[in-house]
Amino acid sequence: MRRLFPKVTESMAGCEIVEYSMQRDHIHMVMIIPPRYAVSDVIGRLKGMTARRLRKKFSWLSKVYWKENIVWSPGYFASTVGIDEKKILKYVKWQENQDLGQAELEL
Repeated sequence: MRRLFPKVTESMAGCEIVEYSMQRDHIHMVMIIPPRYAVSDVIGRLKGMTARRLRKKFSWLSKVYWKENIVWSPGYFASTVGIDEKKILKYVKWQENQDLGQAELEL
Protein backbone atom coordinates (compact mmCIF):
# COMPACT_ATOMS: atom_id res chain seq x y z
CA MET A 1 0.00 0.00 0.00
CA ARG A 2 2.84 2.38 0.80
CA ARG A 3 4.02 2.01 -2.80
CA LEU A 4 0.56 2.03 -4.40
CA PHE A 5 -0.89 5.21 -2.93
CA PRO A 6 1.75 7.57 -4.39
CA LYS A 7 1.37 5.92 -7.82
CA VAL A 8 -2.36 6.59 -7.78
CA THR A 9 -2.02 10.25 -6.78
CA GLU A 10 0.61 10.84 -9.51
CA SER A 11 -2.18 10.65 -12.07
CA MET A 12 -4.08 13.49 -10.33
CA ALA A 13 -2.09 16.71 -10.62
CA GLY A 14 -1.92 18.57 -7.32
CA CYS A 15 -3.17 15.68 -5.17
CA GLU A 16 -0.75 14.73 -2.46
CA ILE A 17 -0.73 12.34 0.47
CA VAL A 18 0.78 14.30 3.35
CA GLU A 19 0.55 11.66 6.07
CA TYR A 20 -1.12 8.32 6.65
CA SER A 21 -1.19 5.47 9.10
CA MET A 22 -2.47 2.01 8.28
CA GLN A 23 -4.22 -0.27 10.71
CA ARG A 24 -5.51 -3.74 10.15
CA ASP A 25 -9.01 -2.60 9.24
CA HIS A 26 -8.74 1.09 8.30
CA ILE A 27 -6.45 3.89 7.21
CA HIS A 28 -6.10 7.45 8.49
CA MET A 29 -4.90 9.80 5.77
CA VAL A 30 -4.21 13.52 5.41
CA MET A 31 -4.28 14.62 1.78
CA ILE A 32 -4.10 17.76 -0.29
CA ILE A 33 -6.91 17.65 -2.85
CA PRO A 34 -7.22 20.70 -5.16
CA PRO A 35 -10.74 22.12 -5.64
CA ARG A 36 -10.86 20.88 -9.24
CA TYR A 37 -11.29 17.33 -7.91
CA ALA A 38 -14.27 16.00 -6.01
CA VAL A 39 -13.15 14.27 -2.83
CA SER A 40 -15.37 11.31 -3.69
CA ASP A 41 -13.62 10.93 -7.08
CA VAL A 42 -10.16 10.96 -5.50
CA ILE A 43 -11.15 8.42 -2.84
CA GLY A 44 -12.91 6.32 -5.48
CA ARG A 45 -9.81 6.30 -7.63
CA LEU A 46 -7.57 5.44 -4.66
CA LYS A 47 -9.82 2.58 -3.64
CA GLY A 48 -10.45 1.34 -7.18
CA MET A 49 -6.85 1.31 -8.39
CA THR A 50 -5.44 -0.17 -5.18
CA ALA A 51 -8.19 -2.81 -5.06
CA ARG A 52 -7.44 -3.83 -8.63
CA ARG A 53 -3.73 -4.20 -7.89
CA LEU A 54 -4.35 -6.03 -4.61
CA ARG A 55 -6.71 -8.51 -6.29
CA LYS A 56 -4.12 -9.11 -9.01
CA LYS A 57 -1.30 -9.68 -6.51
CA PHE A 58 -3.32 -11.66 -3.96
CA SER A 59 -5.57 -14.04 -5.88
CA TRP A 60 -7.12 -15.34 -2.66
CA LEU A 61 -9.01 -12.03 -2.35
CA SER A 62 -11.37 -13.15 -5.12
CA LYS A 63 -12.40 -16.09 -2.92
CA VAL A 64 -13.08 -13.81 0.06
CA TYR A 65 -14.98 -11.17 -1.94
CA TRP A 66 -16.59 -13.44 -4.50
CA LYS A 67 -19.91 -11.61 -4.87
CA GLU A 68 -18.45 -8.25 -5.85
CA ASN A 69 -15.21 -6.96 -7.24
CA ILE A 70 -14.33 -5.08 -4.03
CA VAL A 71 -11.65 -4.95 -1.37
CA TRP A 72 -12.49 -1.73 0.46
CA SER A 73 -15.69 -0.86 2.30
CA PRO A 74 -17.88 1.59 0.36
CA GLY A 75 -17.67 4.43 2.89
CA TYR A 76 -15.13 7.00 3.99
CA PHE A 77 -14.93 10.04 6.25
CA ALA A 78 -13.58 13.35 4.99
CA SER A 79 -13.05 16.64 6.77
CA THR A 80 -11.22 19.84 5.97
CA VAL A 81 -8.11 20.92 7.84
CA GLY A 82 -7.47 24.54 8.62
CA ILE A 83 -5.60 26.19 11.43
CA ASP A 84 -4.98 22.96 13.39
CA GLU A 85 -3.18 21.08 10.62
CA LYS A 86 -0.23 20.28 12.91
CA LYS A 87 -2.61 18.74 15.46
CA ILE A 88 -4.28 16.63 12.77
CA LEU A 89 -0.92 15.36 11.46
CA LYS A 90 0.17 14.54 15.01
CA TYR A 91 -3.10 12.66 15.57
CA VAL A 92 -2.68 10.57 12.41
CA LYS A 93 0.86 9.59 13.43
CA TRP A 94 -0.29 8.85 17.00
CA GLN A 95 -3.26 6.79 15.78
CA GLU A 96 -1.02 4.15 14.21
CA ASN A 97 0.41 3.24 17.61
CA GLN A 98 -2.91 3.67 19.39
CA ASP A 99 -4.79 1.23 17.16
CA LEU A 100 -2.23 -1.57 17.37
CA GLY A 101 -3.89 -4.68 18.77
CA GLN A 102 -7.45 -3.35 18.93
CA ALA A 103 -8.58 -5.52 16.03
CA GLU A 104 -7.50 -8.57 17.99
CA LEU A 105 -9.81 -7.93 20.95
CA GLU A 106 -12.38 -10.63 21.58
CA LEU A 107 -15.72 -9.75 23.14
